[in-house]
Amino acid sequence: MNDSEIAELIAKLDDEHKPTVRAAVDALIPLAAKFPSVQEALNRRLHAGPKRAWPIAYILAHLPRPSQPTMRTLFDALDHREADIRWAIALLLVRIAKDQPAMVDQLMDLCATGTANQKRMALYCIRDLMLSDTNSLAALLGALLDSDPTVRVAAAISLKSRSDLDQAARDALLQAYLKDTEVRVRNAAAITLAHLGETSAKFLSALQQAVDGEDEQVRKTAATALALIKKRSAPAENESR
Repeated sequence: MNDSEIAELIAKLDDEHKPTVRAAVDALIPLAAKFPSVQEALNRRLHAGPKRAWPIAYILAHLPRPSQPTMRTLFDALDHREADIRWAIALLLVRIAKDQPAMVDQLMDLCATGTANQKRMALYCIRDLMLSDTNSLAALLGALLDSDPTVRVAAAISLKSRSDLDQAARDALLQAYLKDTEVRVRNAAAITLAHLGETSAKFLSALQQAVDGEDEQVRKTAATALALIKKRSAPAENESR
């Protein structure tokens, strides 16, 4: 592929049609890995501040040890208005973080300081990294108190993957179920607690009350949580016989 063809591909990164941008990204990823001249051209374009920077950063992030400008652009793009682009970037960030653990600190910072979109995507990145350290757990629990209900939902969902929850953490989830003002948050907390095998009297009583309540979605979620708890306890009951 000659220089003019490569330049044409790079120009397509500014196209208004996503299929065109995706095709150019897919073509440029192996070219950037193979040819330093392509890397240089992409870096020049990134530093020039194009109107659409995330495709350039997405390509450059496939190279070993992505630069700080590349990573900043990807973190910024977690606030993209289109969910599929946010998720594509989040999946890439998870892959990078597995090789560069220091990047997890940036994700945890974003959980507290980012926009609502950035906070949610950072929480899901932490979830998908399957971490078990106290700092990342604190970031997830802190997000349960965020002012944005969609962030609180993401925090409750993300805590489902943590088998290291102590009683204080479970109590925080239980408080979210009992007291949060948003139904979405309460429902997410209920399913997470049930998945974790929570069987405290306060939780079971609240679920039973919800099953008998008026809100259909709340009833369905509570019934699902009770069924999940019953299913989880069945093996233990069989073993004791």
